[in-house]
Amino acid sequence: MAQDYKAIKVNGLTKCFNELTAVDDLSFEVHPGEIFGLVGPDGAGKSTTLRMVTAILKPSDGTVHVAGCNVTEDPLGAKDQLAYMSQRFGLYADLTVSENIQFYSRLYNVPKREGKERIEELLDFSYMKPFKNRRAGNLSGGMKQKLQLICALIHTPKVLLLDEPTNGVDPVSRRDFWRILYQLLNQDVAIVVTTAYMDEAERCGRVGMLDHGRLLATGTPSELRGLVAGKIVAVRSSEARKINRVLAKEIKCESINVFGDNVHVLTSDPYDTEREITDLLGSKKITCNEIRTQDPSLEDVFVSILGNKHYKKENKVEGRGIGKPAIESLPNKNDGPAVTVSQLTKRFGDFVAVNRVNFDVAKGEIFGFLGPNGAGKSTVIKMLCGLLPPSEGSGTVHGFDVNTQTEQIKSHIGYMSQKFSLYEDLTVEENINFYGGIYGLKGAHLEKRKAWAVETAGLKGHEKEMTSILSGGWKQRLAMACACLHQPPVIFLDEPTSGVDPLSRRRFWDLIYEMAETGTTIFVTTHYMEEAEYCDRIALIFRGDMIALGTPADLKTQRMRHKILDIKCPNPERGLERLTSLSSVRDAALFGAGIHAVAQDDEKALNQIKDELKRLGAEPYEVEICSPTMEDLFVSLIEEASK
Repeated sequence: MAQDYKAIKVNGLTKCFNELTAVDDLSFEVHPGEIFGLVGPDGAGKSTTLRMVTAILKPSDGTVHVAGCNVTEDPLGAKDQLAYMSQRFGLYADLTVSENIQFYSRLYNVPKREGKERIEELLDFSYMKPFKNRRAGNLSGGMKQKLQLICALIHTPKVLLLDEPTNGVDPVSRRDFWRILYQLLNQDVAIVVTTAYMDEAERCGRVGMLDHGRLLATGTPSELRGLVAGKIVAVRSSEARKINRVLAKEIKCESINVFGDNVHVLTSDPYDTEREITDLLGSKKITCNEIRTQDPSLEDVFVSILGNKHYKKENKVEGRGIGKPAIESLPNKNDGPAVTVSQLTKRFGDFVAVNRVNFDVAKGEIFGFLGPNGAGKSTVIKMLCGLLPPSEGSGTVHGFDVNTQTEQIKSHIGYMSQKFSLYEDLTVEENINFYGGIYGLKGAHLEKRKAWAVETAGLKGHEKEMTSILSGGWKQRLAMACACLHQPPVIFLDEPTSGVDPLSRRRFWDLIYEMAETGTTIFVTTHYMEEAEYCDRIALIFRGDMIALGTPADLKTQRMRHKILDIKCPNPERGLERLTSLSSVRDAALFGAGIHAVAQDDEKALNQIKDELKRLGAEPYEVEICSPTMEDLFVSLIEEASK
């Protein structure tokens, strides 16, 4: 294949919707056998760009060529060369896995014999063969993502476009998904992926950082990391948010941000900054597990470049940051836990979705509920919210019984589902009025709570705008405000940050902490393992069974039975299979820009891995024993429970 051949060539691409310029003079190229990542805040223009590349949307200006075809002049010719996986599943819920794949095979005119062989190949390498007779509607979110990818690949496209393909997908399924993508590179498929996960952006060959429709920067992850001048002093502690507040007042630096159980301090003088932090935390008797200097990650770059810019813009336009919610929680009627669960069980026919689950949640606690797709998390929440009757067992929410007092529960909780529960064809103000009416708010009290909701969502001055045009971050905060209009003592958040960019996630968690400080109890499910670190305690559920319960720090200390080796080297995906085959390595997977390996014998594994990296020519490299992350813990516990 010619060296200068471009699978995708975008030149001056522009898209305007009336007075809004969604994509502004965009130009980039993607080569065969390359993964090109597009990252940016909500509303940056990522999805609009992909829709123009697929000829779903017509550009206002500019050109797009896919595999040599001009998309505007020959859209059908271009479509034959590509496959597109949108954020919404293009699956038929009543058809089985096999029937969905066969439908797409006929749609792409794949010859019957060739199609049969291709289907078997795709089912094998996606690990979906055992589920080929299951209806698509009964699959977990991760399995639906893999099935949609199979359907897109049935005709082996030259170009694959993926719009946030792993949103709402657990870490185990995300690892499987990326394993499949790397296999496609061996067939010279060009892949463009938009993602809200910065660790996934680290795995792309090149990355474009998009904001307000314009490319701010394009390059390899290493080149983009070089955009941030200075080093990161990382402080690891279970009191990360407390440390963040202390350092923000006392330390002079470029920026300070919380990343899970780490505080990242960007500084041009890491030696003095590290010493200053050590002395400061010692004087205040705040414990930390580790202080180290490291290079910035892509998320550091994202937050540094885009974070300051967007915070300044919001504060200038709205004259505010997110205000502290005026929530006055009702006293727990029995002065006991906010939530109690005993032997809670839910069956659907012969299928046991939740199996004898037990836990308590204290008033004012942030309680994280984790598990793979289909583990039973949402089912537990629906039973606690009075939306599903338990098959067996008991529970209380704010002192009300989940079996007999569901209406009382509903009036004392806030519930925010995965889809935000907003009405897109209503304005911001109309959505707030609607929920105020549901909760029985009237007159001056309603007006007071409306003002609070607008302030909390950051939408002052936008009350008359249609909800459909809001970015994901604004929709998210508006949905949270609507769920809390009646000042509930307990709030249930079911994957509230799925598909939301890192900046919006951070602001949302600031809001969660402010609510918890008022005594409000927060019950949250998430697939972002960094967010699990923010919870006071977490529970892990798998196939309906509770397999772990405790603080993040305790679980990582007590339940991780093997050492984790952090491996940094060029093109880590190329050596992954070889490292996994080593006798001293239990498992290895991509982790951000590198690899995390689980060691059977850490000293032996260190030596074997170094020898193997030398043989592979993967230099320069670094290998060291590191503290386990929540993702390491999650994967380890799920694999242990699967045996």
